[in-house]
Amino acid sequence: MRLSLDAVLRLLSKGHGLLFLQFQVRSQYMLCGKAVAVVVPAYNEGEQIVTVLETMPDFVDHIVVVNDCSKDDTRKRVLAYMEAHNAVSSSDTSDVCHPEDTGYNRAEIILHRMDQEEIKYFVPSKVHNACPKADRIILIDNLENGGVGAAIARGYKLCKDLHIDCTAVMAGDGQMDPAELESICMPVVAEGIDYVKGNRLIHRSAWLVIPKLRYFGNSILSLLTKIASGYWRVSDTQTGYTAISLKALQGLRIHQIYKRYGMPNDMLVKLNIAFCTVREVEIKPVYNIGEVSKMNVFEVIPTISWLLCKSFFKRLWIKYLFKDFHPLFMLYHLSLVMLFFGGTVFLRLMADLFDGRSWTFSSMLMFVFLVTSGTQFLLSAMWMDMLDNDRLYK
Repeated sequence: MRLSLDAVLRLLSKGHGLLFLQFQVRSQYMLCGKAVAVVVPAYNEGEQIVTVLETMPDFVDHIVVVNDCSKDDTRKRVLAYMEAHNAVSSSDTSDVCHPEDTGYNRAEIILHRMDQEEIKYFVPSKVHNACPKADRIILIDNLENGGVGAAIARGYKLCKDLHIDCTAVMAGDGQMDPAELESICMPVVAEGIDYVKGNRLIHRSAWLVIPKLRYFGNSILSLLTKIASGYWRVSDTQTGYTAISLKALQGLRIHQIYKRYGMPNDMLVKLNIAFCTVREVEIKPVYNIGEVSKMNVFEVIPTISWLLCKSFFKRLWIKYLFKDFHPLFMLYHLSLVMLFFGGTVFLRLMADLFDGRSWTFSSMLMFVFLVTSGTQFLLSAMWMDMLDNDRLYK
């Protein structure tokens, strides 16, 4: 986008010089003409946060740091970086478009009102920038610790309000290579993919670089997430290196995103319910660069497993009953009922065995019938689930 010198002078004479020049410089760095923001959740990342900000690619229009009530100097370092790199702005010039009631757009008006009111469902926070739309570095301070999921959701909220075309997530500990950000964002801005996530497990160095305990835990949670989310072809579900489209953000209730380390898993379930397309991009695993892990694998796996169990049934009921009925809804539930009663009969048979009583033919026949039928229904339902959701994996 180029303007003549006369046009520039006219804008300067009207008092819009600073904002105009900011826009001109910013527009040169847009990716495929689309606005890109990066949400950086940070909790006690004072040692790494400046490096993350300094290495951010030029095409990123906004870097939204969400300080999740850090106890170290994370906030101080971000504010110092903002003071050195942000232009001075005194007021918020962002445009707020209120849809006019025409009698036919009542749904849009309700959604607009909900977008304005949903901030009360997030962790209490403070935006330090007077004009976030004009600044490249934006700092949001959570006034209480909400967890990594809550921090990302708050960043998503601001990016949705600013109508950012593509919003990526990079951790504040420097564990994500900024050189790979473009490959994460390109499918969203150039092809219209709703959600793109990195995958470290398919990188040829994965087994050599990723700690074995984390590799094992990641594999288990990836398997459970496949079943719960319906995205059967995804793996490395625990990576936080992602990008999401504005359309997808607007289609989700982001304030309901799981607030802790199960956020990536819960996000996939919510995306599937909203019929969002997904793609995976190979990224390298990065460890031992000064980051300090705050995750306990033995605590996280049981917690996320329970979350995925609840999310699985939520997806079935919302997507395959209320939104659009599918036979797999019945097959999944029939299989679980039959396997439950099959397990009950099995326990009864074991009790008879320990008591020295012989098994009756009818009991054995009932056990075989329940287990066989339940397994067949389960496999059929899973196969239908795979076929139905394959269209969402691009």
